[in-house]
Amino acid sequence: MAYSDKVVDHYNNPRNVGSLDKKDPSVGTGLVGAPECGDVMRLQIKVNPETHVIEEAKFKTFGCGSAIASSSLATEWIKGKSVQDALKISNTDIVKELSLPPVKIHCSVLAEDAIRAAISDWKKKHPDAQAEASQAEVRTTA
Repeated sequence: MAYSDKVVDHYNNPRNVGSLDKKDPSVGTGLVGAPECGDVMRLQIKVNPETHVIEEAKFKTFGCGSAIASSSLATEWIKGKSVQDALKISNTDIVKELSLPPVKIHCSVLAEDAIRAAISDWKKKHPDAQAEASQAEVRTTA
């Protein structure tokens, strides 16, 4: 199976590899896995408490080149986005960007799931975040 140049680039030069302090209240951690292939992905976000913008994103992935590339791309895409906008990233966006073959689509699903899990973890630490995000969105559109 031939990987696209973007997959090879993200695999050879992964962006945002590492960890954030999971005890930090501004950090959300998502840990997801795909038992059918053994891929495990941990994605962490650091969210600005006032703006709800993702200021930092890190990942560690155990898996194939497509899983690593999907994780790397996801961290690039969510940095600088609001939590609300990051939730709009879908696995199909990742598939298209990386030109993943059908047999590797599960890697993009893992990346989407990891984003959602990290945001969910952050929201658990900030139960008022949903209301604040909605109010902030109303203020910016008014």
